[in-house]
Amino acid sequence: MAGFCLEDIRVGQSAERAQVVCEADIEAFAEVSGDRNPVHMDEAFASATRFKGRIAHGMLSATYISAVLGEALPGHGAIYVSQSLSFRRPVRIGDEVTARVTVTAVDAGKGRVSLETVCLVGGTAVGEGEAVMVVPRRGV
Repeated sequence: MAGFCLEDIRVGQSAERAQVVCEADIEAFAEVSGDRNPVHMDEAFASATRFKGRIAHGMLSATYISAVLGEALPGHGAIYVSQSLSFRRPVRIGDEVTARVTVTAVDAGKGRVSLETVCLVGGTAVGEGEAVMVVPRRGV
């Protein structure tokens, strides 16, 4: 199993991954989610908005957070309980998004871990929030 048991997680641990957003990602996300808002799909429409061009779905960046949580920290076997999100800036095709999670609290009694979550483009936060995960205990 790739991941951590509750007993191995400490406040301050972090993990991250980077992903370049491409047009195919936006199209695939629109197909899976059903969100075909033209601000994401239509350059002519999006050019007339305050964004002055197409932007990625905010929840696409959130999936990068999910990937870090599910694959690295806490990793396989952990289950999402909650996720708060605030979208700070738009993400565009060609942007490299770095999703980073950092452990802020471990509740051994409830088997839960709280993590700060952030997505960065060029070192600037484009989205941030907090995740709570149930994490498996060793030998259970």
